[in-house]
Amino acid sequence: MSLDITFLGTGSAYPSPARGASALVLRREGQCWLFDCGEGTQTQLMRSHLRAARITKIFITHLHGDHFFGLPGLLCTLSLQSNPDPSKPPVDIYGPLGLRSFLWRSLELSHSQLLFPYTVHELVPTRDQCPAEEFKDFSGLDRDEGPPQGPPGRVLHLEPGEDSYLLVEDEQLVVRAFRLFHRIPSFGFVLEEKPRPGRLNVQKLKDLG
Repeated sequence: MSLDITFLGTGSAYPSPARGASALVLRREGQCWLFDCGEGTQTQLMRSHLRAARITKIFITHLHGDHFFGLPGLLCTLSLQSNPDPSKPPVDIYGPLGLRSFLWRSLELSHSQLLFPYTVHELVPTRDQCPAEEFKDFSGLDRDEGPPQGPPGRVLHLEPGEDSYLLVEDEQLVVRAFRLFHRIPSFGFVLEEKPRPGRLNVQKLKDLG
């Protein structure tokens, strides 16, 4: 399995002419996974050797603007570069509770219609991830709007006795989110490659003694 990382932005708080806001891309088996999407990420992608159309998963660490204000614009640009394809798998977006409502409202208010499906998987934080006075409970967000609004996706709680959230698992790796302490609830992400059994040519070993 090949992994390649490209830093698109390492700036803090706001972008500068020389440093974009937080964003990095992990390339894996022809796919691109984006971690954070600060303002200007799509411009940084255009300057890079990467193809934005290959983004299949997006992971948002926390809901400070310099880590996700670029997301609605990026999704709209990806849509402009897409052809309608109902069979295309959705772009999976992972992030803290409240991200689904933000994306849905941003796209609705701007009358933006994406030509590809996307899902938002929200991580429910625990109250010890930030100072008590900064914690906000977004679990009731949009509850009074009638039927559920926005894209589909899972709501992931921390299971009793566990210290991480299972996000993705396939034959090669596991992706988990773990809690970070910050001014607002934040998450880190870890990719763990599964053990790969070796291949031995038993007969050749015997022939060599």
